[in-house]
Amino acid sequence: MAPNSKLNAKRKAQREGTQPAKPKKPEKRLANGAKGPGISYIPIELQQLLLNIFRNSFAERMSADITPLLQEVKGHLYKRDFATAFGKKEYLEAYAARWSPSRALGYLDLMWELRDELWVDEEDEEEDQEAKTEQTKPKNRKIVCLGGGAGAEIVTLGGLQKLMSTTYSQDGEDVDGPRGHVEITAIDIADWSVVVENLAKQLTVPAELSKYASAAARAANVPPLNPEDVTVRFKQQDVLSASAEELSSQLADANLVTLLFTLNELYTASLPLTQKFLLLMTSILQPGALLLVVDSPGSYSSVTLNGAEKKYPMQWLLDHTLLKQASGNLNERGKEEIVRWEKIKEDDSRWYRLDERLRYPIELENMRMQVHLYRKL
Repeated sequence: MAPNSKLNAKRKAQREGTQPAKPKKPEKRLANGAKGPGISYIPIELQQLLLNIFRNSFAERMSADITPLLQEVKGHLYKRDFATAFGKKEYLEAYAARWSPSRALGYLDLMWELRDELWVDEEDEEEDQEAKTEQTKPKNRKIVCLGGGAGAEIVTLGGLQKLMSTTYSQDGEDVDGPRGHVEITAIDIADWSVVVENLAKQLTVPAELSKYASAAARAANVPPLNPEDVTVRFKQQDVLSASAEELSSQLADANLVTLLFTLNELYTASLPLTQKFLLLMTSILQPGALLLVVDSPGSYSSVTLNGAEKKYPMQWLLDHTLLKQASGNLNERGKEEIVRWEKIKEDDSRWYRLDERLRYPIELENMRMQVHLYRKL
């Protein structure tokens, strides 16, 4: 049979269904409008803007070869010598420049997906539609980031504030909360004050431009947020040794508390003290307050019972403390108290993948995380 005859016979067989058609090549996954695990729907311009905040904050540190410094930090972290790893300014800046940017983008991708849970209060949901359309005063929100000294959470929340405001203003809607003032408090055992101050400043000032920048570039160079939109504070404190009074002063009026890649480190430091802290936090937080926990998938912590050591998944320990232990007390009538937390979101393994179009002076990595979101009842 001639070559063309073979080709025609093959095509005829495909049309008649007697031979499977050649499979199509998979579509290339892009950040905007694409489908797939870990693909972000955050506008690429905003993602790049947040990376620029880190780039501008640590420009001097990254102007020289930062690799030896990062290797030193990684070595101390591998040995779990956190006091040394976070004991010098240059180590803190190197860590924040290298690991916080991708986490900030990953957190923003997560929080944008959870925006209805994180930014809409229960009383807002109960209002009728007519009341929702009325002009109302924007609400202020207080967010406490435990272990947030490296600054990823700060940049994330600044980005979320900008994204919420931009999105809803484009839709012609007025929404309680997103345009209000956001007060962010980062609490950490190490002194991250310089890092926090640098990042907070970059949220509310225009980026420094080259003297050769065009007039159009200068006109478009506006700060991500207005100074009245956000307040950022840092508190150096070990939450495991903090008194009830100290914690209450920080957490009593918080709308959201985050433990992002922090809880497993607390469990490693002391499981009993961490459980005590979680129960104390439960007693302090107001009803409706949210607790967002993010950590490495498959994180385990060791518990010693009757002299034998056993490992438990971090999420099991967390659920046991918040959903069982926190509600297992009996009241004065001998009846068990109602559950004081409800879990409203859980994801054992969530990906965030960096868009190839993003630009940053040093290499960044994709991230994978487990996610747990609780609401205080």
